[in-house]
Amino acid sequence: MAPYLETVKSFADVPVTDAGVDTLAFLEASQGLVGIFDLLGSSAFSVVQSDLKGNIAKVRARYDTTPSRSTTLEQLVENEKGEKKRTATEGLMWLLRGLLFTGKALQNAQLNKEEELSVAFSKSYEVTLKKYHNFVVKGIFSVAMKACPYRVDFYGKLAADPDGKCSASQDVLNEELDKWLAALSDIVTRIQAFYEQGGHNKGF
Repeated sequence: MAPYLETVKSFADVPVTDAGVDTLAFLEASQGLVGIFDLLGSSAFSVVQSDLKGNIAKVRARYDTTPSRSTTLEQLVENEKGEKKRTATEGLMWLLRGLLFTGKALQNAQLNKEEELSVAFSKSYEVTLKKYHNFVVKGIFSVAMKACPYRVDFYGKLAADPDGKCSASQDVLNEELDKWLAALSDIVTRIQAFYEQGGHNKGF
């Protein structure tokens, strides 16, 4: 059996062409990121996981309805633009924010090897999601940050196969995780810029 990152689609393997980011590959990679919260092992993160899953489902539903016009994320958003309800456009926007939060938290952890996950996730929350949340949601996230497992336990799970046996060296794990996170960051930055330039985030 393989360690977690080898069992899911890497963002590094999501095709990005002149036409945009491949929708199905992106959604598959996003599902893989959702599974990271299972490794964090706290029910406090269920609200984050549920939000990510819900927004993945909204984008997927749009793709299933109009696959020929939704091959890339950019095409999907453009083709929904003239409609009264832009469910997938809003869902993708919030999905990107959730991915950015998670990606930055893990990048913080990678850059600061002595830092515990609770600190890495708290720092990320401050610069990503916090500004969009009301008092109640901020409180939920505060509880979630404090419930982060110890760094050594999380990285142990990330390196282990599903049976719990360690099967990846820390060096290999760090290399794969860094590639995964860099590609995630590039895709999120690209699509968020696309939203800004096209005015797709207006009204949300």
